[in-house]
Amino acid sequence: MSRAGYPAKAKARPRFAPSIGDSNGNPRGIRLRVLIAEDYRTHGGDWFSEGFWVLFWHRFGNWRMGLPKPLRMPMSLIYRIMFRWASRTTRIYLPYTVRVGRRLRLEHFGGMILVAQQIGDDVIIRQNTTLGIARMNELHDRPVIGNGVDIGAGAVILGGVLVGDGAVVGANAVVLRDVPPGAVVGGVPAQVLK
Repeated sequence: MSRAGYPAKAKARPRFAPSIGDSNGNPRGIRLRVLIAEDYRTHGGDWFSEGFWVLFWHRFGNWRMGLPKPLRMPMSLIYRIMFRWASRTTRIYLPYTVRVGRRLRLEHFGGMILVAQQIGDDVIIRQNTTLGIARMNELHDRPVIGNGVDIGAGAVILGGVLVGDGAVVGANAVVLRDVPPGAVVGGVPAQVLK
């Protein structure tokens, strides 16, 4: 018991193993060139799509981790420069340590902070979305976004929550708890609507 009479809080442990960025985190079984071509098609075949360029450098950042160290060093320099350029020009922050599935669509641009444990396949994320930690002392408790999730503009998903496959997170929702597969959530804090 703590001094205030409440049970002492156990040290929180992440529910999902975080990526530490020491290996190639791109989806397995698909070559980099094919993966980039798929991302290009997912963004409507638009070379000027900000979402495509952010994903391009994200995929490159992961790919370089599979290279031998002498080759990785110059590629890391290129990645760091281009990651900063892409983040600042698009206002979409997606570090390579986030595991990203296939066919992620970053709709519109700007104001996206995407620091999740994992983002699944066929996910749509709209502008001004934040995925990240809830408290500074829980740096490894980051969200896991399932397959086929649709995230509305301005949504905030914080902490070690799991957003189930096929869920819809409404615009401006603040998600602090797990979302069941196929559910529609909205509000502050988010509640299951359907």
